[in-house]
Amino acid sequence: ALSIQAHPDKQLAQKLHSERPSVYKDGNHKPEMSIALTDFIAMSGFRPLNEISGFLDTYPEFQALVSNSAAGFKQAAATGSEAEKKQALKQLFAELMNAAADDVARELQKLVKRIGGQEQSDAVSPQALVVRLNSEYPDDVGVFCVFMLNVLCLQPGDAFYMGPNDPHAYVSGDCIECMATSDNVIRAGLTPKMRDVPVLVDMLTYDHGAPDAKLLKPTGLIGTQHSVIYDPPIEEFAVIRTQLEGGQSEKFEGMAGPQILIVVDGEGVLTDSDESYVLAPGYVFFVVADSSFTVRAAAGKPLVAYTATCQL
Repeated sequence: ALSIQAHPDKQLAQKLHSERPSVYKDGNHKPEMSIALTDFIAMSGFRPLNEISGFLDTYPEFQALVSNSAAGFKQAAATGSEAEKKQALKQLFAELMNAAADDVARELQKLVKRIGGQEQSDAVSPQALVVRLNSEYPDDVGVFCVFMLNVLCLQPGDAFYMGPNDPHAYVSGDCIECMATSDNVIRAGLTPKMRDVPVLVDMLTYDHGAPDAKLLKPTGLIGTQHSVIYDPPIEEFAVIRTQLEGGQSEKFEGMAGPQILIVVDGEGVLTDSDESYVLAPGYVFFVVADSSFTVRAAAGKPLVAYTATCQL
């Protein structure tokens, strides 16, 4: 698994960089998009509040770590205004993430002992994820985040977007990841690296709802036959997926910004106005702005490539 984390918006990034430049290396935001290459499990954004309330009732070990805020959260989740719901969710998450390490270890060990012997038919059920994540990060408070964060189950080609101040984590699988130019990561669980719980708790938007809202659907790329584009709601980047059967080709007209192409499957040739280059899995090409090129799959060798674009 990859840590429970979030990335700051530009305003917060500039503040953190100014105050602690040795930790937060730049003043830029870091929105991200991930496109699954294999079956892929992730956590992103907060669950619907009624689900979290149900888990508080079902898992006493979870309830024990948030005993001061649980009742108020349940009340706000049931009858509160949206502002009250977000504030109660923040208080619940803050109490969980600030729980004493000894308390977390005790409750997590109790939970794993109680459910560990049960057959888990669903690999992404909360119980299965608790057992899995605890085996990777024993006694880590981040394991309890399965009761608070949405679980996304992606198939190859599915994608989701992670905006600023949005909690997320990767559980398993391979993906193409594209992000803005920044190293700013604020972590709070499932990691041996530095954690900054106060900043993470304070920065999140506490938006909540069904996991489908996190998914990003591709659309056909204009002027092509075999390519789709994943276009998140930001200016910095988009990603093109090209899938060719053996012998097929796709021509790309020059774009205003540079591009990076990576081949993930198959063999073929990339041709520009001057030269031809062999394509094979793992090969990466930088395409300068305003450069047209053609990608052709070898005979009998289907080819899949992803191209990150940057419109300047």
